[in-house]
Amino acid sequence: MKQLITLSLIGLSFLWMNCEPEADLYRHFVMREGEHYSTPRVVETLKSERLSFEAKFHPSCQYIFEETGYQDSKNKLLGFADCNSMHHENSARFGWQWLHDQLEIYAYCYVNGERVEKFVGVVAIAEVNHFEIQVLQNEYVFMLNDEPPIAITRGSACHTGAYYMLWPYFGGTLPAPHDVHISLKINYW
Repeated sequence: MKQLITLSLIGLSFLWMNCEPEADLYRHFVMREGEHYSTPRVVETLKSERLSFEAKFHPSCQYIFEETGYQDSKNKLLGFADCNSMHHENSARFGWQWLHDQLEIYAYCYVNGERVEKFVGVVAIAEVNHFEIQVLQNEYVFMLNDEPPIAITRGSACHTGAYYMLWPYFGGTLPAPHDVHISLKINYW
């Protein structure tokens, strides 16, 4: 009996040591120098009223424009269009910019065609951060790590929504000054 237990433990140890590593569920996005859109180009819909994800901004997210008046332009991280409309009509997503030697995060929405931005917090380069947007009846609630939630009023004509995802995008007006890298992992429910 002792031999059987010993052999079983050795067998289990062997299996444990030879297990495959856990899959990397992060998608890596690159906004190429001179471009706005990220690759890969992904088409997906959000099938929930909650978008929860992890994001890591690589050191390439630090940039200085020669035309300094554009430095406070918001880049887009991740979000969705809302209300069965185009994203410049109704949408909610996180925006970001490199300003004052820090990476600033914003709630970035279009509500009935008007853009609304609110500061959410600052994140460190190369660290994983938790982001979440909740769709409530009359507002979007943005959460970043342990920062206080930020609410933005949702479109008045918005009773139900088809949510198509909005992926990383560089700009504003100016395209990426060099290749910019971001890694994202969506937490599916």
